[in-house]
Amino acid sequence: MAVLDGGLATYLETLGHDLADDLWSAQVLLEDPDAIQRAHTDFLLAGADCITAVTYQASIPGFVARGLTHEGAVEVLERAVTIAVEARDVFWSDTRNRGQRLRPLVAASVGPYGAYRADGSEYTGEYALSDGELMGFHEGRWRILAESAADLLACETIPSLREAEVLLELLRRTPGRWAWMSFSCRDGAHLSDGSPLAAAAGICGAVPGVAAIGINCTRPEFVAELISVVRNSTEKPIIVYPNAGGRYHAERKSWEGDPPQHDWPALVGKWRDLGATVIGGCCRVGPEDTSLMRGHLLPSGGPP
Repeated sequence: MAVLDGGLATYLETLGHDLADDLWSAQVLLEDPDAIQRAHTDFLLAGADCITAVTYQASIPGFVARGLTHEGAVEVLERAVTIAVEARDVFWSDTRNRGQRLRPLVAASVGPYGAYRADGSEYTGEYALSDGELMGFHEGRWRILAESAADLLACETIPSLREAEVLLELLRRTPGRWAWMSFSCRDGAHLSDGSPLAAAAGICGAVPGVAAIGINCTRPEFVAELISVVRNSTEKPIIVYPNAGGRYHAERKSWEGDPPQHDWPALVGKWRDLGATVIGGCCRVGPEDTSLMRGHLLPSGGPP
């Protein structure tokens, strides 16, 4: 059992950053990278066994559109992973943080093409792109992150089977690298574009480099049913990290109102019992929620 961090971007908002920008959390890489290191550290102190670098909405085209050179964009992507690795290493260098825990991992986030568009299409998968164009978008960033110091890649909020297949092909081209595949879902059985989760899980399960398969940035009430779908479709470990629920406004790039209140210990206990072995949170799930999850899943503080 392992505990993930929560929603890094929405936590940065609680720390005072305005992320109503096409770069979203990647904007903070340019403006205040120290805030990102602080956020990583807060999740580690809360009990996260894995933190995710702020590369979800970071891309070469996105940074170039902001005025960076191609080389500068590459440097910022690399810096995002370095910040996470340094936060982990500083945390782990303090023996008071170890206890019975294993050394936390760092995952490099690989967001969908829709995240670059910043128009909410990561929740529909409706792109006016050919497969070749979609591959062209992902390939450069994938190579940079695959060559980074991250322990693995986090392919997350994948809305469609088509985009999953592109990312799986990139994983095949980088033997020795591991990645988890996590989908955004519209209900208890389907990806955001309507494709069956069972089909996606089966395809991912056939690729050796896939470390885990699951669901993220999906409403918590769908997660139990979705875990059952994945469990019946693959032998791979199951990863789940939903958002806190509520409505996201793509035009305003913000969530509506306060996040719904959840009994996280009860929810994560149920998800564990259904077969999930890696559990955390996404948007509007903060360090305090991570602490509650860890306290229930690993009450002795023991290793995952």
